[in-house]
Amino acid sequence: MPLVESVTMEDKKAFAEELAHFQDARERMTHELGKVIIGQRAVVDQMFGALFSGSHCLLVGVPGLAKTTIVKALSEVLALSFKRIQFTPDLMPSDITGTNVIDEDPKTGRRDFKFLPGPIFANVVLADEINRTPPKTQAALLEAMQERQVSIGNTTYPLPSPFFVIATQNPIEQEGTYPLPEAQQDRFMFNIFVDYPSPEEESEIYRFATVGKAVKLKPVLSADDIFRLQDVVDRIVVSDYVLQYVTDLVRSTRPENPKAPKFIKDYVDWGAGPRAGLYLLKGAKALAAMDARVNVACEDIRAVAVPVLRHRIGTNFQAESSGVDPVKIVEMLLKEVREPRLT
Repeated sequence: MPLVESVTMEDKKAFAEELAHFQDARERMTHELGKVIIGQRAVVDQMFGALFSGSHCLLVGVPGLAKTTIVKALSEVLALSFKRIQFTPDLMPSDITGTNVIDEDPKTGRRDFKFLPGPIFANVVLADEINRTPPKTQAALLEAMQERQVSIGNTTYPLPSPFFVIATQNPIEQEGTYPLPEAQQDRFMFNIFVDYPSPEEESEIYRFATVGKAVKLKPVLSADDIFRLQDVVDRIVVSDYVLQYVTDLVRSTRPENPKAPKFIKDYVDWGAGPRAGLYLLKGAKALAAMDARVNVACEDIRAVAVPVLRHRIGTNFQAESSGVDPVKIVEMLLKEVREPRLT
């Protein structure tokens, strides 16, 4: 069965040109970020994937790995508004969303309520150390991330478009932290692990720091550019073959599924829902577009499986005592779940 039906040669040529522009934009962004970010190519690509899919991502890593620096650098190469929110135990929901204040007209003396927007009203929002604030304040992001709007009293305020939340989290420190609820984690398309740099990259980091020269990054993409690139991602073709593979992979994470592997039944309390499958497809389409390919391959699904599924699989005590974490389970699943048979 052909992947594309009723498409003229002119349409294919035009789409190929759009994909070439997409790849060029990705390379220009990568080059610009490389002026201040050394290494972390996988992290940057996954952030691009979330951005071009209109989704959000969570950066997880120990302190000192430049998580905040990466996000700030990304905001500089985008001609978009940027706000950083430092999450603390005393942060209130209104500190994020904004609040109504009494405003008095100096001429008439009339008082009325006026809405003062919070830092959530920006195109790119950095939620720094999101697990340092209580669940009540964490939940202030739920409506914003899902609906792209904020409700204050009886009034709903739309957020700027595009809207992109990047949160950071320290996985090792437990003192004074509040683990993200599953519903909050599920709003993030990618859970991106920021690892230590290689020896060569670490030496380059020290060399770069000793120069002491401030680097000003140039904006590469505007809001309209991002909308066009997101439209290209939406038009990437997904075959029934790939859809079946995604269905098999996601359903295999659920222990109640009769076809789930034995290690899933042994180590997993709850598996991924349909939103995980949708995000697998979104992320895979973004990867294909960044490589200037017109359709998604199963390899693209496998490439985004860990960041999409690692925070959507709930492991049990047996898994913890056996040293099996969600990443290990996803890796085992990718070996266990085969691609569909061609008919």
